[in-house]
Amino acid sequence: MTLTEIKKQLADLPRTSFGISVPHLRKLAAQIARKDYQTLIEHNDYSSFELKLLHAFTIGYIKADIDVLLKYFADFIPYVDDWGINDSLCQNFKIARRFPEKVWQFLHPLMSSPREFESRIVAVMLLSHYLNDDYIKRVIKVFDSLSTNAYYSQMGVAWGLATVMGKYPHLCLQYLNSSSCRLDDATWSKTLQKIRESYRVSAEIKQSLGQIRRP
Repeated sequence: MTLTEIKKQLADLPRTSFGISVPHLRKLAAQIARKDYQTLIEHNDYSSFELKLLHAFTIGYIKADIDVLLKYFADFIPYVDDWGINDSLCQNFKIARRFPEKVWQFLHPLMSSPREFESRIVAVMLLSHYLNDDYIKRVIKVFDSLSTNAYYSQMGVAWGLATVMGKYPHLCLQYLNSSSCRLDDATWSKTLQKIRESYRVSAEIKQSLGQIRRP
């Protein structure tokens, strides 16, 4: 399937008032991943939001060696310029759960990046695939250290910590009350907001947030 044919299929997909529906994009991505995915992965011109989103989904569906998939992931990072593309790429990259340490090392250079979406990539990858007993303490340390100098990186960390609160409330409360917490004011405020909005967090914990004071 050529890139022109892929674009033709995109044009023919059902649309809502907001554009092509995500379920149809996912279905096309899965189809491409089973066939000639190299055409899209290696020759995508990223000329539309839909092509970028299709690319993000396809990477997650490809059955290939982890090193190959990490290369595809790395090559796509410079084109991630939207929260929807960012989060679709990360949440669909479920192979990270099979190779957690290898993917962690892959993400490591991005953990110190000042770039808005590189920081958000780390946040969403961690909240999607690393909230478990083996990694949770490392995850909290990374959330604390990520660059949050832009809106979508702030929201990524806030979302991540709200998700931690849902799964590991004791550790999250301990962190938020700790003198080592380095969240900037904007990210702190967004974190408390996301916790209050989360259906994973108990009403009791939400009520206790008013007692938390900045270290």
